[in-house]
Amino acid sequence: MLHLKLETDPRWAVIAEENIEEILTDHAWCEQKAATNAITIITHNSQYEDLVTELLELAKEELEHFQMVHDIIKKRGYTLGRERKDSYVNELYKFMNRGGNHLQSMVDRLLFSAMIEARSCERFKMLSEHIQDPELSKFYYDLMVSEAGHYTLFIGFARKYGKDIDVDKRWKELVDFEGELIKSYGKSESIHG
Repeated sequence: MLHLKLETDPRWAVIAEENIEEILTDHAWCEQKAATNAITIITHNSQYEDLVTELLELAKEELEHFQMVHDIIKKRGYTLGRERKDSYVNELYKFMNRGGNHLQSMVDRLLFSAMIEARSCERFKMLSEHIQDPELSKFYYDLMVSEAGHYTLFIGFARKYGKDIDVDKRWKELVDFEGELIKSYGKSESIHG
């Protein structure tokens, strides 16, 4: 369903579980960034009423996820660490077309967002299947379902508004780019690391 070129090595789940406090902190900040991303897309594309409406809901949901992760951190006696740089997202961002017209930029931002949601969904699935902690296993399963919905929302808007752009071709290019990029990741205690 996610059409990722390369799946994460299951050994990443072991690294994640052995460093769960770090994973939870990184995850919390990923949710905050996802909410910020949705709001950024809205601010640049406010003329699309349906996009604004849907992304406002998505931003609220991402903030709810941030709060849920923070609640788990507190419940376990951990402390929310400082925001982490997400090298994967920063590298993925380089793929985006920033020299085209507004519509091309919007489509690329939507596809970029879809890719991040797809990879997050895949990582949450892996955690839900491999992590030994039943509470976190269920938590990550529920988030996996949510992230899959976000992925389809972003892809759907890219196709809807990118009528004069070969969105499927551009998505395939991004999938190929991400497939090469992800080979360098999956070895550290972060959601995308």
